[in-house]
Amino acid sequence: MTQTPQPSSRQVGRYAYDSVDRTFLKQRVDQFRDQVRRRLAGELSEDEFKPLRLMNGLYLQLHAYMLRVAIPYGILSASQMRTLAHIARKYDRDYGHFTTRQNIQFNWIKLEDTPEILDILADTEMHAIQTSGNCIRNVTSDQFAGAAQDEVLDPRVHAEILRQWSTLHPEFTFLPRKFKIAISGSMQDRVAARFHDIGLLARMGDNGRAVFEVYVGGGLGRTPVIGTLLTSELPEEDLIAYLEAVLRVYNEYGRRDNMYKARIKILVQALGAEGFREKVDAEFAAMDRARYHLPPEIVEAIRARFGAPVFDADAAQAEQALALRLKADPEFAAWVRTNTHPHKQKGYCSLTISCKPAGGIPGDVTSAQMDLLADLADRYSFGELRITHLQNVVLGHVRQDHLFELWQILQLNGLGTPNIGLITDIIACPGLDYCSLANARSIPIAQKLSARFADAGLQREIGSLRLNISGCINACGHHHAGHIGILGVDKRGEEAFQITLGGSSGDLPSIGQIIGSAMSEDETVDAIVRIIDTYLAQRAPGEHFIETCRRLGTAPFKDAAYAVA
Repeated sequence: MTQTPQPSSRQVGRYAYDSVDRTFLKQRVDQFRDQVRRRLAGELSEDEFKPLRLMNGLYLQLHAYMLRVAIPYGILSASQMRTLAHIARKYDRDYGHFTTRQNIQFNWIKLEDTPEILDILADTEMHAIQTSGNCIRNVTSDQFAGAAQDEVLDPRVHAEILRQWSTLHPEFTFLPRKFKIAISGSMQDRVAARFHDIGLLARMGDNGRAVFEVYVGGGLGRTPVIGTLLTSELPEEDLIAYLEAVLRVYNEYGRRDNMYKARIKILVQALGAEGFREKVDAEFAAMDRARYHLPPEIVEAIRARFGAPVFDADAAQAEQALALRLKADPEFAAWVRTNTHPHKQKGYCSLTISCKPAGGIPGDVTSAQMDLLADLADRYSFGELRITHLQNVVLGHVRQDHLFELWQILQLNGLGTPNIGLITDIIACPGLDYCSLANARSIPIAQKLSARFADAGLQREIGSLRLNISGCINACGHHHAGHIGILGVDKRGEEAFQITLGGSSGDLPSIGQIIGSAMSEDETVDAIVRIIDTYLAQRAPGEHFIETCRRLGTAPFKDAAYAVA
């Protein structure tokens, strides 16, 4: 079964590159090829080479080089996914790892292969630029952008504008520290906007143009902070100018003497919200605003370069066909309830494909699965895929009467787990298995928890719950924002884990609180089980875990966690 052919060469959901973009990528590959050659020849030391490789997304991890490939706002085409599968198969160990910034990492790359890999990526309009280093990183966005029923404004257009503005920005290539931006255009914050250096919540203004709430100074890491609302009425025309002013203030006043105090959140805390706002306003007032003015014709020109799906006229009938399937197959119905999201087009939905099977590694996908996902995108979702910051994959536009067929295929290939938003939909960083910064291994404890709670009925009984795991205080697994967070620490030379409770990244953001001393891996798994048992025993009717946690506080859960530990 195939989708309606597209009326032009534009790919659905993606910004169409032109010859200038493609030439730039090739020139960048040639530049890095020469830098790698000089490093391999001994003409560059590791200290000299390090900033050059980081500008091209290449890290040196515990066991090998790791290449992080950018997926702008998480959207890629089926052909790009096949390219990633090829790289995993030929240059890595047959898999890739989707990250919390909607990118993909390859953990076993050889340095001498990187120019060829980047060249292959450039052929499909991909790259690894600004996926590392102290610059503006990949702008993240809502995984249901352009499709969600509750969306008020498609954030991908402004995410692309920010991508173009920030790419190789001459002032912001060497900031005090890395800088992360997220943008949402829905009634519900699905991007953790208040935990970003800049978080943007877009809505439609009275004049028909976008207006933004701007949060600044949010972040996780060793100093978790909920972002400060800088303005709630930023007009679209001033978007670039205002963000330029924020970055200029950070670039001038941010600390460079201590990397642990270099993020913008520390500066905002040091100056205070009003002090920081005054400096931004002063910079904004002094700028040549005309130079940074964002006129509606530019916004529309960017919007026009995104391919849009052409929906089937008879898709409204798909709802009836789906309803019959749901009645006939309870297991399928359970999967549809957890893994689909309402679409603005009648007869369609967005489908989240879980990359977290029971006992699996969160976010890891094999090359064969990547190829399958690409094929499914071509057959069922206009050739478009989205990577979520929760480490899953979304098909944005699926006819509802195609869901049963899709579910059967996904089940046969280890991608049919019905756990989106449930306790085994775990976020986890690579941890000490790969990362030189980590204190503990995130993956084994994630696998044990996934296996322990594998029963689908139990997961549904527990209900909505976010469990996040980080292998160190840098918090790449977002443990502070998990309803249950797990932090890997070094306890007298042994790997151990602290538990936090009460974190949340949505519209009521909160930072999880540590409930006690660190435990071993197995003790932590058992403690989580007792915490869940306590929740099931003490929750009010219809209450989710985070709501029970907020009502009762952490005390009863702490008592349960350490009862026999």
